[in-house]
Amino acid sequence: MIDSVWLCKLAECGLLAPSFVPPKDIRRLRQLTRYRSTLVADRGSESQRLEKLLDSAGIKLTVVATDLLGVSCREMVRAMIGGARSPKALAQLAKGRMRPKISLLEQALDGRFDDHHALLAEKMLDRIEALDADIAELDARIEQVTAPFHGQIERIAEIDGVGRRGAQVIVAEIGVDMSCFPTAANLVSWAKRCPAINQSGTRSKPGGTGHGNKPLANQLGTSARAAAKTRSFLGSKYRRIAKRRGKLKAEVAVSNALLTIVWHILSDPTARYIDLGADWHDRRLNREAQTRRLVHQLQRLGHHVTLQPAKETEDAA
Repeated sequence: MIDSVWLCKLAECGLLAPSFVPPKDIRRLRQLTRYRSTLVADRGSESQRLEKLLDSAGIKLTVVATDLLGVSCREMVRAMIGGARSPKALAQLAKGRMRPKISLLEQALDGRFDDHHALLAEKMLDRIEALDADIAELDARIEQVTAPFHGQIERIAEIDGVGRRGAQVIVAEIGVDMSCFPTAANLVSWAKRCPAINQSGTRSKPGGTGHGNKPLANQLGTSARAAAKTRSFLGSKYRRIAKRRGKLKAEVAVSNALLTIVWHILSDPTARYIDLGADWHDRRLNREAQTRRLVHQLQRLGHHVTLQPAKETEDAA
């Protein structure tokens, strides 16, 4: 009770910052995107169950095909459910890029698939297709709801690793009005995409990031891992930090950068994402300081270092 009274007094004096509550249209969009993510996760779980069932029957489709839910694999599974058992006949159902792998498919489809497996596989595949239909319906609804924010979503989607789906999730979680976050650091802190500092007296040590907004954190992590595979500023940032401090810290650092970029895009209607380039850090490197540091490291290891400019070396050659 004492704490409640004290909080009321602080609120009367205007010393409490209000919580972030997005407007009604953003809350509805948030429900749609979160439910879509749930259905996608359910589809992934059902796909794993189907893969495990096929493995128990000696069918190793995933050894040859990268996507068990692709057109070719689905037709093969449907054919097996319908009673087809010949590996050669099943392999002929391959389409597109799977055609050159027919010989491998014949080996992968030579198993012990029987009526017991057919019953379970049919239930699992029906469930996957039902989820596909639900996800497609939600996608159409999300497109309708996000129509007023088309410009913001398109600009956010230009960021390396984000894409249109990722931009929709980000807008659903933080909205498009950045007036409730005075700076990009406030948004990053609210999302818990920056490390905390635990301080006691004059002693301080870094802490974890905390929980924050889980759907937003999941999307930022996915975008960070996607950006890591690109030759961009964000990709080089991820690889540079991962080499020194590990992939998890690199993911948080790139998520921090992504959210900072999003804040600037939403704060300024004219702002657009411009990649600084994968060599941005190399261009800003102080070569003389870096050379001195490397020479000192070699000398501490007991080596005698003699530097020769690269131009002289080329002339001598």
